[in-house]
Parts: sequence; structure tokens; C-alpha cells
Amino acid sequence: MTIKNIIQVIEKIAPLTYAEEWDNVGLLIGDEDTTVKSVLIALELTEAVMQEAIDGNFNLIITHHPLIFSGIKKINSQDPTGRIIQQAIANHIAVYAAHTNLDNSSEGVNQMLAIKIGIKEMTVLSPQSHQLSKLVTFVPKEHANKVREAFFSAGAGCIGNYDNCSFSVEGEGTFRANDHAHPFVGETGKCHTEKERRIETVFPSYLSRQVVKALVAAHPYEEPAYDLYQLENTNGKIGSGIIGILPEPMNEKDFLLRLKQILNIPVLRHSVFTGTTVKKVALCGGAGSFLIRSALEQKADVFVTADIKYHDFFIPDKKMLLVDAGHYETEQFTSALLLHILNQNFSNFAAQISVHSTNAVKYLI
Repeated sequence: MTIKNIIQVIEKIAPLTYAEEWDNVGLLIGDEDTTVKSVLIALELTEAVMQEAIDGNFNLIITHHPLIFSGIKKINSQDPTGRIIQQAIANHIAVYAAHTNLDNSSEGVNQMLAIKIGIKEMTVLSPQSHQLSKLVTFVPKEHANKVREAFFSAGAGCIGNYDNCSFSVEGEGTFRANDHAHPFVGETGKCHTEKERRIETVFPSYLSRQVVKALVAAHPYEEPAYDLYQLENTNGKIGSGIIGILPEPMNEKDFLLRLKQILNIPVLRHSVFTGTTVKKVALCGGAGSFLIRSALEQKADVFVTADIKYHDFFIPDKKMLLVDAGHYETEQFTSALLLHILNQNFSNFAAQISVHSTNAVKYLI
């Protein structure tokens, strides 16, 4: 098994195209063709985690937060990042990060947190746009079903809770094959008119290559005609945050006490109580202040996130309870999620979560 095999499994759930433009995700150090001995998983890569990998003979470390984030001008022993990079290279340890691509996946960080809290009927709080593409192709009528099934099998045609979605209309296609062609229908050098179907379907943009490959393989023509368009439509399965419903309403204080217990955190920062019960919960693991207004617009009773600035606590205006539960605390289940993804896809594979807590924030109670 190679690092590439591991990457393919993770990126099936969290493709790199889901990541924010400012982020740095994917294989940061190493060669994807390297054979994997064992994998160590952590929220971030600290010197303690690196030493654990060296001592345990791990040759791949998977983290949520990327070790290399902004531009690095020097790699030396004067700072922790430089020391970690040097150790990784010297010990032939690859480093991979799944950050905002895993945040923005509907099966990622926020879903994991929502499950722990017990939220039901989950939807993405702020869906991303420009993550869908449309394919249009032109096929002889008798071959339309075969081509349609091919790109459905490649992942096209899913809209919300529906699959095998397409639209077709009949028309006539014209073409003339030159002397180098081997036409499926018609004759070389003669203009030909063929009854065809125009077929349209949509798919997540990251599947473009495999959908087109499936189309070309199934299409009877030597040179299939097709168009690809990027859509502005939002994709309900990709985006920031989660919103859903608690099984039973709770008063605000009881909800906060339960949240403290679930996250194993000694203290919570929150806005003033609204005096209403908590039923609809919005959340975003990590720094999610940019979603406060989205949670308000969708009438959430509470929004749970981290890294909230002082003045942001005024935004809800007593219409919603705003909770800062800590960056590490709201993302702490990510390592377990990554381990679950690997265990689901690879049997008898040596992968484990680091024994070190990487939380840089401490509390004096």
C-alpha cells in the first residue's frame, strides 16, 4: 500500500478542491509512491508528535492543521516548524494535511462534532458555490442510455437526495469525416446527418476527469462532442458549518453544561442568555465567526464555534446564544474521524492516533 492509496481514500470524502483558497492542504512532505508502514494521526504536528512518529517507526503523519501554512523562506533549527521539517526529511516521514477540505465536507469535521452533540436533520450551514459542473454531450439515439449510465456510474447525476438525474432532447447532428477519420456512421468525405440526443447532467467539479473519461469510453463516436460548464449553483453537500435539530429542546444553561461535558472543557465563553429554549443548533469547528450572521439568518437558537472576538458577541443582539467552545475542543474529534476513514477502507492496517494532546491553550480554574 502506498501513500497515494491513503490519499485517494481521504480525498474521496474531502477532495482538495473543497479547500479554501488561502489554505495549504494535501501532501506537504514526501513522495506519494512511498510504501506505507504505519500512520500516525494528530490534530497538528508538534515536535512531540514528530518524536512519537520517529520512536514508533511511523512513516506517514496525517494532520488536520497543516504544518506548512504560509511561505517559508528558511528551514533551519531556529524555529519548531524548521526543526520538524528537518526531522521529517531525515527520517523519511511523509506529512499530509486535510484541513478546510475536511471542514467543508458534509462528512467531515463539523458532522463529527454534530453527531457528538446529538444533532439530527443536519444540513450545511453555508453551502459553497462554484463546486458543480454541467456536462452536455450529443449521442446517437440508440446509444443514449449506455452513455448516460456510464457517466452516472462515474458520479454524475446527483442532485440533493436524487441520483441518475439528466435531461435530454432530440435533434440532428451534422459532420463530415476527413481522410484520416474512422467514422462510426457516415462516409469519409461526405456530409452526414444523424438523429442524436443532447444529454445534460451535473456533477461535483472535482469529478470532471473521471466523468469525461467514462463518457468517452462509452460513446460510440471516434470524436465525441461534449461541453463542460462551471455552475454558480451552491452544492448542499459542500460548505461551512452544520445546522440541525436537537432531539428534545433544552434550556440554555443545561445545553451549555452538556456541551462542556461532551467537549471535556472546564469553561465556555458565551453571549447573554436569550431566555428561550435551544432546539435548532448551528456549529462550526474551529474559527467560525464568519458564520454568525448565517446562523442568525437561519434562526438558530445557538451557534457553537471558536476564536470569537469580543465585539462579535454583540452581533446576535439577544436573538441567538453565541458560544465559544475553543478551537482545539471543537475539532478534537477530527483525529478519530480520520482513523475511522482509514479503518473503513483498509483492513489490518497500522494506523493510530497520537498519544499527545496538541492543545496549546491551558485553563487555570
